[in-house]
Amino acid sequence: MLLRKIVESYAQIFRRRLASVDALPQLALLGLLSGTLTAAVILLFRWAIEWPLERLLPAQNPENFEALGLLSRFTLPFAGSILIAILWHRLQSHERRLGVSLVMERLNYHQGHISFRSALIQFAAGLITLTTGQSAGREGPAVHLGAACSSLLGQRMGLPNNSIRLLVGCGTAAAISASFNTPIAGVIFAMEVVMMEYSIAGFTPVILASVTAALITQSVLGAEPAFLVLQLNMNSLLEVPYVICLAVVIGCASAAFVKLITLTQHLKSRPIHWRILGAGVLTGLAAMLYPQIMGAGYDTVNEALFGQLPILTLLAIAVIKLVVTSLASGLGMPNGLVGPTLFIGATLGAAMGLLGAVFAPDTASSPGFYAMIGMGAMMGATLQAPLAALMALLELTQNPNIILPGMLAIVVSSMIASEVFKQKSVFLTLLKLQGLDYQNEPVLQALRRVGVGSIMERKFERANKQIDYAKAKEILKKEPRWILVDGDKCPLALLPAVDLARFLEEKEPVFKALENEQDVAPMLIDLLAMPAQRKDVASLHSQATLQEALDRFNETSAEALYIERISAPMLTSVQGVITKSDVESYYQYKRK
Repeated sequence: MLLRKIVESYAQIFRRRLASVDALPQLALLGLLSGTLTAAVILLFRWAIEWPLERLLPAQNPENFEALGLLSRFTLPFAGSILIAILWHRLQSHERRLGVSLVMERLNYHQGHISFRSALIQFAAGLITLTTGQSAGREGPAVHLGAACSSLLGQRMGLPNNSIRLLVGCGTAAAISASFNTPIAGVIFAMEVVMMEYSIAGFTPVILASVTAALITQSVLGAEPAFLVLQLNMNSLLEVPYVICLAVVIGCASAAFVKLITLTQHLKSRPIHWRILGAGVLTGLAAMLYPQIMGAGYDTVNEALFGQLPILTLLAIAVIKLVVTSLASGLGMPNGLVGPTLFIGATLGAAMGLLGAVFAPDTASSPGFYAMIGMGAMMGATLQAPLAALMALLELTQNPNIILPGMLAIVVSSMIASEVFKQKSVFLTLLKLQGLDYQNEPVLQALRRVGVGSIMERKFERANKQIDYAKAKEILKKEPRWILVDGDKCPLALLPAVDLARFLEEKEPVFKALENEQDVAPMLIDLLAMPAQRKDVASLHSQATLQEALDRFNETSAEALYIERISAPMLTSVQGVITKSDVESYYQYKRK
């Protein structure tokens, strides 16, 4: 019992420290835990995908869909769509939201709380789509699983919501790092794409999570990058205009990709099982012609990087991959979208490289060089995350010579998509199609990073609405700042202790006289009627961030909140109080 009390005491100190924005040692520890847990889950997920594929596909190659017979290429995706349709038919619409967009929704609307059920659904759906040859990537499911595991870790530990939000970022970075073996890109992806903010305190735990996940997965799977590439260079600066032309083409392809997802949304009124079956038929028919579009397609990307595919094949599989992935995703198939963008960019880039070699055989760089550039440009334009795309390109290729042309292509393609076609990130587009909006204003970002426990007032006393003189003096001896006035079921108001002290000072002769008369009942003080600057109150849970506190003020029109901690079912305790001016003062102070 004593040991349990000591552990709980230290746990409370740990949670209280995490409510502050500068709890760096505690956040670093959480980053290590998140990276370890995420790496274990991603390894399990990859094993669950590759183990059946090694036994299903020829030559025990988990990416060898091309070796399947003509009928099998159609049957396998269609069978997968039947399984997904059955699963989706049994779930409610909100339970079918998966992947990166779901993580962003939970961050924006639910402070990063992701349920265990959601993680199980994502694991099952990701497993079905990737083992049955759907046109999908494994990065979206991996991000969901990593973020969910890290969120559940924070929820299990009873951490404040600002820490749970950061844990989601840690899980996201660790998932990308473990999937691609790209720790830097994992960090930037988490900050730029999912959290959409950069903070000094946030970098340390996210970096630790990403590095930890990379180390663990490298120890199991090896340190090889996701794609095998040569150390290629741009042969001449005369190719710069052609790099820009490639970026323009990629920008247009990115806009078409997102637009097709949007256009298929008019079919969302149709039954979900018919839409999923339609996506399966579409994928199966396309796979009969070009099986390269099945699965993640990393083997095809490697072939494009080494210039092993003819130009017509490259153009065909790029267009078909774009159309099939976008339409299937719009129809409701739970496809990861990051992998397909790399596939489309690599094949389009390689095709442009081969075309350039026809017109300028003496000066043109190799098709593999343009394939690498295309990968980064397509990722940057589709995600509207140029820095994440550049870091991914650099780490995937391990080629520093790619930086200059890569930067140019990524920026131009992103601008073509955003400025010419008014395209937002594909994940923000998916959220908007669901009627949601990602709010990332600087004020909200600052308030989300801090828990109410860091600024709430703990010097308060609770009192019934009617107390006698002796009780009032006893309360004031403890020198509280506030008095929380209790009603029959819950607190009713917050009273400045100084107002009670002033009232007692004014009425002291009356109370003294009554105390000297033994036969007279003591006069009660009505804390709700006496002259004072009382504040209406509402409740707020102790895990909340300052943003949640501000939202609660706006919802209830209360002037103060009492912070409750649930220690057991139906058992709560008030930890402190906070006023609206406290929240506003905190932000004004931090902004200076």
